[in-house]
Amino acid sequence: MGNRLSKIATRTGDDGTTGLGDGSRVQKDDARITAIGDVDELNSHLGVLLCEPLPDDVRAALVEIQHDLFDLGGELCIPGHSMIEDQYLAQLDAWLAAYNATLPPLAEFILPGGSRAASLAHVGRTVCRRAERSIVALGRVDRVNSAPRQYVNRLSDLLFVFARVLNRADGGSDVLWNHERRK
Repeated sequence: MGNRLSKIATRTGDDGTTGLGDGSRVQKDDARITAIGDVDELNSHLGVLLCEPLPDDVRAALVEIQHDLFDLGGELCIPGHSMIEDQYLAQLDAWLAAYNATLPPLAEFILPGGSRAASLAHVGRTVCRRAERSIVALGRVDRVNSAPRQYVNRLSDLLFVFARVLNRADGGSDVLWNHERRK
């Protein structure tokens, strides 16, 4: 990257526009910028989760996911560009299968909560779902490859599974929704 980011305050966005990776400029509330921002917010939430004590394997997976999300944002930043490859999705599928196999089946819905780390994984999951909705909305008005949408769909599932794993790693379990609490 060289000195590409040596000047942070460029003032080029003072007019309410921002630059895309292909050099074009769009409004800061453009659907593409919304999707990029939601992916960036998700990555930041994962950064907060990484500040918690975590099992080494979950930590390594989350760090890899952060890099993937940066690639995903790059793909969204350059219309028509592709960065998310099949191997990214295959890795999420492998983690989903491996971690979910360690968990008891769910008979009830669970509430976001338990340990702090699990709760942060749930926050990440909900932000991931918003990013997915933003990518879908972008796809209605502009061309978007299917891989980013597929990636965040699978990632939200993985973050749900990680929340369950993290509650167990902390010595707890799922926080079950009590659907009969008012009967």
